[in-house]
Amino acid sequence: MILINKDKMKETKSELVVHSLLLAAAVLSVFITLGIILSLLLNTFSFFQEVSIFEFLTGKEWTPLFANPQYGVLPLITGTLTVTLVAAFIAIPLGLASAIFLSEYSPPSLRKILKPVLEILAGVPSIVYGYFALNLITPLLQKLIPGTEIYNAASAGIAMGIMIMPLVSSLSEDALSSVPLGMKHGGYALGATKLEVVKSISLPYAFSGIVSSFVLAISRAIGETMIVTVAAGARPTLTLNPLGSVQTLTAFIAQASQGDNAHGTTSYYALYAVGMLLFLITFSMNFYAHRIIQRKKEELVA
Repeated sequence: MILINKDKMKETKSELVVHSLLLAAAVLSVFITLGIILSLLLNTFSFFQEVSIFEFLTGKEWTPLFANPQYGVLPLITGTLTVTLVAAFIAIPLGLASAIFLSEYSPPSLRKILKPVLEILAGVPSIVYGYFALNLITPLLQKLIPGTEIYNAASAGIAMGIMIMPLVSSLSEDALSSVPLGMKHGGYALGATKLEVVKSISLPYAFSGIVSSFVLAISRAIGETMIVTVAAGARPTLTLNPLGSVQTLTAFIAQASQGDNAHGTTSYYALYAVGMLLFLITFSMNFYAHRIIQRKKEELVA
């Protein structure tokens, strides 16, 4: 009995230690997140003491380092939107199609080869994709479409789409592979073809996982820095033309972080205002994606 009690006491102490460590890690992560948000809020508030929110959100010129600075963030938003749309146009169809092939059509031997090869693309540093876009994709676009500028949103978006495609493919394939075999076999028993089973059973069942992969990939594209810094250019122009030079939100943050802005100036605080806008965009995307997923789950239950 004494030995049993001692063993229980040791287990209880070890569980308390593990519980305390896990709790400390969770609390630390919460405080780090709050610290980041608080830092953004305080410095963004300092920026909006000098520049009105209306001017910031509706202005069509972004020249924070000029003698007569303008702080209209629309050119950065359109640049980010253009690059992200090109990347999504590449990554989402190809990623989802490859996920369906790997989970539903591919033989196990071929799947063991293709999935690791796709995941290797996710491990390539983004700076490599940037120079790949500048030195390979851009010259190809210039041959196909004369008038394409050296720095352009299309080549950056294509390279970014290739980079995030494995993210869509891997997460979507995991979601499709989690569909119960009984549901698929029930579809086949009713006379459905493989394509009909995929459309009517697998995709609806894996909807939440697939949407999550899309949102995560697009958020990754919006927050990408090195590719757009190298290949998209640094000219904030209000245009949706993917063949022209643009500057994205992250590219401006990278440029402004190089020390060109004196601490305490309006152009310095503009860095945090852009960062806060970027945070709100990604947060809104995740929030609405969560709402869509919850609504789909309720429909499936009903």
